[in-house]
Amino acid sequence: MSRKSLIDAASRARVRAYAPYSKFFVGAALLTKSGKIFAGCNVENISLGLTICAERAAVAAAVADGEKEFAAIAVVTDFREPVFPCGACRQVLAEFNPELEVVTATTQGRSETVSLAELLPRSSQKILEPVRNV
Repeated sequence: MSRKSLIDAASRARVRAYAPYSKFFVGAALLTKSGKIFAGCNVENISLGLTICAERAAVAAAVADGEKEFAAIAVVTDFREPVFPCGACRQVLAEFNPELEVVTATTQGRSETVSLAELLPRSSQKILEPVRNV
């Protein structure tokens, strides 16, 4: 699967986004290690905290189909610079692959690729272990 194909899938999802408040349309395409692609788009709500990001929508679609091993994600916006996933999306993606390849692109053709570990270092940092008194 080429990066261009993944970006194209995210671009197709972006045009289906529901963003009447921000007018910020985002599409994501998540590539699984088995080669399947799951798309997602942002779905806003008047109560902005209830908005669903494109990246998390793609993760939910993949998990609902039984896929939990992810290789890469592409995120596409019409912003002038490539936009990276928000902190919540970074943490959700790290749950499945802390080393995930993140490709972010604009509708004008600019793109950048990084590792999720660069965006969210120490994603698990043993946060679920009990605290010990020293």
